[in-house]
Amino acid sequence: MLILGIETSCDETAAAVVERTPDGRGRILSNVVHSQLDDHAAFGGVVPEIAARAHVEALDGIVARALAEAGVGLERLDGVAATAGPGLIGGVLVGLLTAKAIALAEGLPLLAINHLEGHALTARLTDGIGFPYLLLLVSGGHTQFVAVEALGRYRRLGTTIDDALGEAFDKTAKLLGLPYPGGPAVERAAAEGDPARFALPRPLLGRDSLDFSFSGLKTAVRQAAQSVAPLTPRDVADVAAGFQAAVTEVVAEKARRALKVFRADTGVPEPTLVVAGGVAANRAIGAALRDAVAAAGGRLAVPPPRLCTDNGAMIAWAGAERLAAGLVDGLDAPARARWPLDPGAAPKLGSGQHGAKA
Repeated sequence: MLILGIETSCDETAAAVVERTPDGRGRILSNVVHSQLDDHAAFGGVVPEIAARAHVEALDGIVARALAEAGVGLERLDGVAATAGPGLIGGVLVGLLTAKAIALAEGLPLLAINHLEGHALTARLTDGIGFPYLLLLVSGGHTQFVAVEALGRYRRLGTTIDDALGEAFDKTAKLLGLPYPGGPAVERAAAEGDPARFALPRPLLGRDSLDFSFSGLKTAVRQAAQSVAPLTPRDVADVAAGFQAAVTEVVAEKARRALKVFRADTGVPEPTLVVAGGVAANRAIGAALRDAVAAAGGRLAVPPPRLCTDNGAMIAWAGAERLAAGLVDGLDAPARARWPLDPGAAPKLGSGQHGAKA
């Protein structure tokens, strides 16, 4: 089974071809990602209109390159998958409509993929992880624990009640005058700093909850920076180190608790924690998670960094899994700005005419 996957939910234009064998194993034949980083750097974050236009300009060439690198033509494909949400709606529309056009022209099945499901299933492609397992998704738009029980069965155990962790990194970087993207910039600065200099809070750590909150920590970072303004390079490094130490402690402790809850719910004696999303590349957080998972008697699985950030291979693989299960979508599949992985979970960030935010 050969699946073309298209991802355009934020600021990466991506396409990939993935093969799924009859025994359920996967192989990435191509995985092309075009970053729009330079287009957004001047604004300190992603501008939706710029992102959508860049997807329009780049996507045809990215798809052609993915097919060429895989050595296949459209006639060889068994299906075409695309992110249908959640994400910036302009970008989602570009990718989904492209996939619909290919599916219609070539008579191929369409797989409209939840972007979060792509992240959730990546470890099955890279590590052959079996169901059930616990997912920690930490990205610019999402921070949540999800029990991945089976294909299409996802149960949220905890989520952020305000900012996502990646967003908190970006906002901290902006407060400290560091470049975009904020995650790598804060990590580099923190490596040179003293994490004990500023007493920053560990939000919700004292509560018996798997939810996260980072907006108060962001406020504390701003107050710490203002207390020593104008900032010297040493000040920037120390605030960054304090911020990173705070979020690392929170994420590691919440992961330990989440594994305990997951083990009690499922009866799995040695549960696996899968970490996905761009923040998974942070080395301090990764090291703390390894220690926490080992202490909890679990196993840690982290896909390679290029498959933790947004990419087409994860969408193609999710499409392959769904096609193998007979879960095909019609050409009327909608693009969605909001699409919780667990639609039955009560919204933490409110909801509106487009549904729950998270």
